[in-house]
This record gives sequence, structure tokens and C-alpha cells, in this order.
Amino acid sequence: MDSPAAAATEPQATETGPAPAKDAAARGPLLKLRDSQLGPVFFSGSDRALYTFTRDRGGDEPRSRCHGDCAEAWPPFFAKRPPRGARGVRSEFIGTIRRGRRRQVTFAGQPLYFYAHDPRGQVLCNDIVEFGGTWFAVTAEGKPPA
Repeated sequence: MDSPAAAATEPQATETGPAPAKDAAARGPLLKLRDSQLGPVFFSGSDRALYTFTRDRGGDEPRSRCHGDCAEAWPPFFAKRPPRGARGVRSEFIGTIRRGRRRQVTFAGQPLYFYAHDPRGQVLCNDIVEFGGTWFAVTAEGKPPA
């Protein structure tokens, strides 16, 4: 199987920073690969690291198991429009799941999250056990870094 690659949007689906161009605003959030201390991992279009949670169910029927206090610490990567992959990202692996009245971005069937206290461009919480599972940054293959 070819290697997938992607990036995401901000906690609670809000991009911060300069206002996007009109045509960019009409598109969904961006998933991209960016170098980190762990090697290339997924980031949002505004350079926020993306994570998966081992308690979530992936596969054909992905489901998030991070709610309440968990979702405050690890905000879901929401999308109002279909998410898209930057150059080198396997767009066919990008999707969404319904989460209440919103859509959470997935990659290779795994829901994606931010860590609320990560600064832009940094991965602070890879391989962290919290809320009954382990949090991992996501590689181009949709897996935890080696």
C-alpha cells in the first residue's frame, strides 16, 4: 500500500492567524506533513500538530471516544467543509465522521485531534497516556512515529 500523508485545522475547527484568501476560505481545512523532532508528522494548515487516540475505534466505522474533559485537553479537528491534503498527502485517506452536529476529520479511519497546549510547529505530547488511552502524533502512513 502506498504511504498516505495529511494535515488539519485548529482546535474546535477555528483557524487563527491571518484571514485566508477568499478562494481558500471556500475550501476545507488543510492536512500537511511537516518535519518535527519525530520526523515528518501531520500538521494542520496553521501548523498545529495532529494526534490520534488509541481508545478510538478506527476502520470502517470510526468513532471518537474523547468527550468532555478529554475533548477540552485534546480538541477534535473539526471541518465545516471537506478536508484536503497538501502536496504529498494521500487525499483518499482523508475523511470525516459525524460528531454531534459537526464533522471531525479522520485519516486512515482514525479521528484526529490537537493538543490544547501545543505551540504552533511543535509536537509536545507524542506517546502520552491520558484519558484511558495513548496519544500519538501521526505519520504519513497514519501510524505513530517509530
